Amino acid sequence: MTALTQALLAQLQGAPLQQIASRLGLDPQQASSAINTALPLLLGRLGSNAAQPQGAQALLGALQNNHSGLDIGSVLSGVLGGGSGAASNGAGILGHIFGGQQGAAQAGVAQASGLQSGQAGQLLQVLAPIVMAHLGNHAATSGGADALGNLLGQEHADIRQQGGAAGGLLGSMLDQDGDGQLGLGDLLKAGEGLLGGGDER
Repeated sequence: MTALTQALLAQLQGAPLQQIASRLGLDPQQASSAINTALPLLLGRLGSNAAQPQGAQALLGALQNNHSGLDIGSVLSGVLGGGSGAASNGAGILGHIFGGQQGAAQAGVAQASGLQSGQAGQLLQVLAPIVMAHLGNHAATSGGADALGNLLGQEHADIRQQGGAAGGLLGSMLDQDGDGQLGLGDLLKAGEGLLGGGDER
């Protein structure tokens, strides 16, 4: 398991995991298993987006504007409580991360974890603001866009190398032209979610 994923999972243990499980109608073990698939997928896809020209800068701007200085507990409370604003807008954040592949991500998480499609979609919407808050806090202490891009790039590479459900999903989503190889065209498409500009409002 990668460093960023481990750090986030550690913060979600205990009460946060119970809250997520309750919202999705799952037992904690099911929720934990699903989170173990969804978190690396979100982080890995952010890594592929940040590898594009201006991608890391666009992500850093979004983190600084909407996701900096937030603790995981307050973000989770806002998401589960239906809070407004970019920091808790899970659907909007997912649109930026996955672009037109949001449905494929949801279906992939559902298949890998045994969740129903709707539950997988809810889980991704809950986790997306948490991932962004975690990255926002990390970015505030780790330098600029280059440092963020390098961090997420390494995360993406590690997830792909380790394989598993998240690694397989990343591979299939990035190879959008279906030729089995990750080419420049695939990479450019993968960056569109963040390069489209705007914030998550």
